Amino acid sequence: MPLPQTMTLIEITQPGGPEVLQPRQEALPVAASGEVLIRVHAAGVNRPDVIQRTGKYPMKPGMSPIPGLEVAGEVVAIGAGVNEFIVGDRVCALTNGGGYAQYCVAPASQTLPIPDGMDWIHAAAVPETFFTVWANLFDIGGASKGQRALIHGGTSGIGTTALMLCREFGVKAFATAGSEDKCAAIRQLGAEAINYRDQDFVQVIQDKTAGKGVNVILDIMGGSYLNQNIAALGMDGRLVMLGFLGGAKANEVDLMAILGKRATITGSLMRSRTGEEKASIAEQLREYVWPVMSAGRCVPMIDKVFALADASQAHARMEAGDHIGKIVLQVA
Repeated sequence: MPLPQTMTLIEITQPGGPEVLQPRQEALPVAASGEVLIRVHAAGVNRPDVIQRTGKYPMKPGMSPIPGLEVAGEVVAIGAGVNEFIVGDRVCALTNGGGYAQYCVAPASQTLPIPDGMDWIHAAAVPETFFTVWANLFDIGGASKGQRALIHGGTSGIGTTALMLCREFGVKAFATAGSEDKCAAIRQLGAEAINYRDQDFVQVIQDKTAGKGVNVILDIMGGSYLNQNIAALGMDGRLVMLGFLGGAKANEVDLMAILGKRATITGSLMRSRTGEEKASIAEQLREYVWPVMSAGRCVPMIDKVFALADASQAHARMEAGDHIGKIVLQVA
């Protein structure tokens, strides 16, 4: 079928609240060399989209200013040099922006076939969180079978993904959350739940591990949790930071504790990684995680689905912090 001349997308009209997300018409993007053009059926909503909307997450040169870092849909056009996909393939992709739209381009190296039996909605919830968790928890963080991990924000998209993969690959997981409903969801994912409103997660970790601590922590809080995270680590533990919901600066850091535990403190942003690095993550996911999802395990947990035109409502739900799992936009 011939492609339309224009499409609907969601633009950030100016930095601000969810209401600045507005639909408009624009010409379809064109697949450049090494890219595929995807007719989007669903797009994932992620915390970086919210930060971008507020004007605090500047785009790198060459990235689309349209929000949306992950999509699922059909390949409708192929750029020069792309041999691994053909028109009609069902795919999901980690984009370089532009996912809140009816059509989106993505590097072929960041595009993967949709796992067997998975629908558009669940497939759209895969790329950003699975790329992020695999790169940070298992690669940088070195989580492996028999180890222990602490996941902060256990019911976020990142959190639920991390807990499913920990269960799958034999990592004993603990996770924090702020309500009993969220703690119940964490337990359903096979992890030990810690309600940070009435429990000290450091004390719980020490009690549950006989004082050994955890091997790796995946953290979204930043400065406000830094000393507590160090205290929860075991010897040679790794703290991997993904966000700064609790502040980007920390005061009075206990450096002696870091030295005494030979702790490693690091972090990363997916947006700052090179195309080659993202391609490497995609290859690892296809080798280790795609067979698991094709078997019906580690399928993303969906919180709520909104129409593309209701992207502002999706952002409002994410900012409210009540969601458990992924928020997704249904495009077509």
